[in-house]
Amino acid sequence: MTVSQQSWTVAVGSETTSARYEPPLTGTDRGLFVCAHGAGGNMDDRGTLAVANAMRRSGLGVVRFNFLYKERGSGRPDPMPRLIECFSAVVDHVRAETGAGAQTLLIGGRSMGGRAASMMVAEAYPCAGLLLFAYPLHPAGQPEKLRTAHLRGIRIPVLCFNGTRDELCDRELMDRALLDVTAPWTMHWLDGADHSFHVLKSSGRNDAAVMREVETATQRWLDQVLP
Repeated sequence: MTVSQQSWTVAVGSETTSARYEPPLTGTDRGLFVCAHGAGGNMDDRGTLAVANAMRRSGLGVVRFNFLYKERGSGRPDPMPRLIECFSAVVDHVRAETGAGAQTLLIGGRSMGGRAASMMVAEAYPCAGLLLFAYPLHPAGQPEKLRTAHLRGIRIPVLCFNGTRDELCDRELMDRALLDVTAPWTMHWLDGADHSFHVLKSSGRNDAAVMREVETATQRWLDQVLP
């Protein structure tokens, strides 16, 4: 396993993208998490960094990367098959560089990036678990357009965080969708948090407290999932 920070250029067909590995912030290396950004973000945006650092404090090494459209400087996401192709190429590169095996490899990410990972594992992509942050269950204001059909194909452990104020994830609809999911799915609701995991001052806590909650819940989940 890589023990120091590394930056890579990853080939994805005729294009390339950037990826960066950062080691755990604890004395224990529990596994490796490949973390994808959301539709409007990139590998260095505030939300992705917050998630990555929480995972590093949980004992995971983390790889962040740009999807190809963001690497090109575009704001328009690629079609899902191209997103998945990029994600898969990054994971293959990470495995070659670090020697990480499926037993200790986790994939996932924020919003759209997590959705791409969920579609990969629904097709039996080899990894130990799926980490989802602000899963986009439906477009904002369009709860009838559910992104749930593939979730029934997931077989590996899942830890999913969503805020109770997330406009892209109605809690009742998510709870209903999970009734058809047979995977060991741990759903963790962040009270008062929105799609960016931001909480209002009136809630009595701040965004840092939300990420500490994410970190603690992840540590408990890892105790069950990783050897």
